[in-house]
Amino acid sequence: MSVPEWVKDAIFYQIFPDRFANGDRSIDPPNVQHWGAPPTVWGFQGGDFQGIMQHFDYMLDLGINAIYLNPIFQASSNHRYNTTDYFKIDPKLGDLETFHKLLELAHQHQVRIIIDGVFNHCGRGFFAFQDILENQEHSPYLNWFHVKNFPVDAYSRGDAQDYLAWWKIKSLPKFNTDNLAVRRYLLDVARYWIEQGVDGWRLDVPNEIDDDDFWAEFRSVVKSANPEAYILGEIWTADIRWVGEDHFDGLMNYPVRDAVLRLLQMGTLDIPHFKIKLDDLRQLYPPENLDAMYVPLGSHDTERLLTKVEGSHSKAELAFLFQFAFPGAPAIYYGDEIGLKGGKDPECRAAFPWDEKKWNVTLRSWVKNLVALRKEHTALRRGTLEWICSNPVSGCLAFVRKDQADCVLVVMNPSPETRHTHLPTKDIGWSSNSRPRSLLNGVEYSISQDVLSVNLEPWSGDWIVCRP
Repeated sequence: MSVPEWVKDAIFYQIFPDRFANGDRSIDPPNVQHWGAPPTVWGFQGGDFQGIMQHFDYMLDLGINAIYLNPIFQASSNHRYNTTDYFKIDPKLGDLETFHKLLELAHQHQVRIIIDGVFNHCGRGFFAFQDILENQEHSPYLNWFHVKNFPVDAYSRGDAQDYLAWWKIKSLPKFNTDNLAVRRYLLDVARYWIEQGVDGWRLDVPNEIDDDDFWAEFRSVVKSANPEAYILGEIWTADIRWVGEDHFDGLMNYPVRDAVLRLLQMGTLDIPHFKIKLDDLRQLYPPENLDAMYVPLGSHDTERLLTKVEGSHSKAELAFLFQFAFPGAPAIYYGDEIGLKGGKDPECRAAFPWDEKKWNVTLRSWVKNLVALRKEHTALRRGTLEWICSNPVSGCLAFVRKDQADCVLVVMNPSPETRHTHLPTKDIGWSSNSRPRSLLNGVEYSISQDVLSVNLEPWSGDWIVCRP
């Protein structure tokens, strides 16, 4: 199985390019909004590659070592999921030379970059679809799409009727990937950008191309260009079909996000059912794929973390504490680390505020510390996960991440009450002579009669290690 080794140690930072940083105002559109304007589905705020490079030290200081960029190819929208030219960088972001500089800067600092591939559909401005609009039934590109009626109407109001489109949205005509010419085009795109130096693809709605042969060929093309390229599928449900030699290295593990956030919302998921859900997810995938999952707490398609936990700083910290201790590559959605709020699209796509007075610096410091500790402890990245039994009435959750050289105990109190839990230590391999201490605050614990007692404030947790 050719899962890239580097993914197991990756800590991702997701960037929505138009909203991270504006570094080159000369390429802004003439109607650019002011930075920090309320996000809309149509407005551009001028984020670009130069802005990412100018603030690269910010990401290095946070400790990330991988970046996922939302679409960067020429398109007419700020989200760029309606691609018009897959071989051209959107001029509002920069050009190919600037993109190469970004890749070079990232690779100098051992940071990988993966980009968004939208291969199920394109924009109305894509050359083949434009030809259909111009020539209708006489177009040589009719079989590139799924045309049903003439004349093809792509601009009036209402759902697409004359052709298949993603969610019937007229601006997103669906490719016909059964057409060999379409396949060759998309596979050429896949190879081209790997050869330009990107470290992998995040694939948008790949389940809508319900064709195993296409994805097997896609994987073969990408891996032949770079065996260490990461192929990540946006699959929202748990499904073993989509990982393996014919598909993807890992998936966006939204089911884990769902479980964590439900655990932090009282009455929606209790600890026993939370454990069952996570065990089901862990047992579904081979270990190599589980370690290559992309584990988000937020994204450009979801409410922001702090909004989802109703503004609770403690709950946000606890969510990050779990995320960075669970198998897979943890992913920070830009701005979640400083406490940005926002509902669903477009509210979750606000501009990053570079005025530090607007940051939740305590939350950022918390995340930065978790990043550093995950890098320091191999067990948190590559170790097995084992639940530790505790008194069911304690209301606490505990597990260990363990490998041959390292062991970290994770204990959580996902409740509004102070909790006292007593954890058996024999299974961990700790004795009464061991000296447990917190990785997060340095507090020292003691073990008595093979039991470790831990007191936790509401909505809090700890990572504990043991010195012999």
